[in-house]
Amino acid sequence: MPKILGIIGGGQLGMMLTEAAKNLPEYISKVIVLDPTKNCPAARVGAEQIVADFKDKNAIVELSIQSDMITYEIESGNSEVLESLKAPVSVNPSPATLRIIQDKFTQKTFLKKNGIPVPEFLQIESLTDLKEKIPTFGYPVLLKARRDAYDGRGNFKIENYDQVESAYKLFEGRHMMIEKQVDFKMEVSVIAARNTIGDIATYPVVENIHEENILEMTIAPARVDTSIAKNAENIAKKTMEVLHGAGVFGIEMFVTHDNQILVNEIAPRVHNSGHHTLQSSDTSQFEQHLRAILGLQLGSTRLKHYAVMHNVLGPKDFSGKYKPITLENKEGVYLKMYNKDEAKPQRKLGHINIIDLHDTQDIDMLIAKAKQARNAIKFEPL
Repeated sequence: MPKILGIIGGGQLGMMLTEAAKNLPEYISKVIVLDPTKNCPAARVGAEQIVADFKDKNAIVELSIQSDMITYEIESGNSEVLESLKAPVSVNPSPATLRIIQDKFTQKTFLKKNGIPVPEFLQIESLTDLKEKIPTFGYPVLLKARRDAYDGRGNFKIENYDQVESAYKLFEGRHMMIEKQVDFKMEVSVIAARNTIGDIATYPVVENIHEENILEMTIAPARVDTSIAKNAENIAKKTMEVLHGAGVFGIEMFVTHDNQILVNEIAPRVHNSGHHTLQSSDTSQFEQHLRAILGLQLGSTRLKHYAVMHNVLGPKDFSGKYKPITLENKEGVYLKMYNKDEAKPQRKLGHINIIDLHDTQDIDMLIAKAKQARNAIKFEPL
């Protein structure tokens, strides 16, 4: 019988998971999301909604009562409550894996113990500890909040001694770590999936370009040698083998100047750098995630067409309600807005996929086309 899917988080990822679920009616009959924002993006495309905080114990229990299986689109869920849930409801990816990934120091320690290459890092317990440990790596060094940090929020690059105290005060009261600054030539990621019977599949490695620590553009496939791409995919597979539970994971990596791969961070969910798969691949990352947690055979990860994904972020000089946004209908250009009522600076409001339907494999052309499409989008207040 078709199952009821519960999702912690009803933002754009929950929205696209809900849309993918509609295409699997023989397996999923209904989607319920838990999200604090009333009429969140997932609710606008047909999901039922429990309005509550992601960590709300009573709300998570209620979601478990109403659902046959639970997944999440955000790492902020209460992993302890999720671990306490009893059968018959299943939770994937594993709450134990979520707990590991939620804490960046615990995550890096786990990866290192399992032979996954990561940047050098140290735990920080006090301002004195920070001052004593910085010389281990030298300047610049990254100070990071260990929990509840994403899109660069919770990171501070300390360039010199004069910044140490102010950086520490920025995160005072939170658990912290420092990480050696990696001299990388490229940021890449691999979208990987593991189903409930242990089958693993990876999508081709993609190249990510960030602006102010927020993903601006993803290029599929990455402009790297075959050996580097193969190494990145093998590391992603090894990472999936040591993690528990099923689902899609976004594995972010650095490519160093000597062509080594270091894992930067892992997201236990569908990922921004996988949005291109909606039009570029045999199976979208959203359908793949559902197939994985349902215990179905994983779909093909073949890249049918080269692609560039460009995020649509809120303008830096505008906040508030805005008029609906459209783009002129052009071949190979796909705009996806997330139905968020209000724009905020750097808020993710949508994305554009530029697909190489004629297989020119001209990445520079795709990038130029993506920038042109993004520049054509204007936010006009209501």
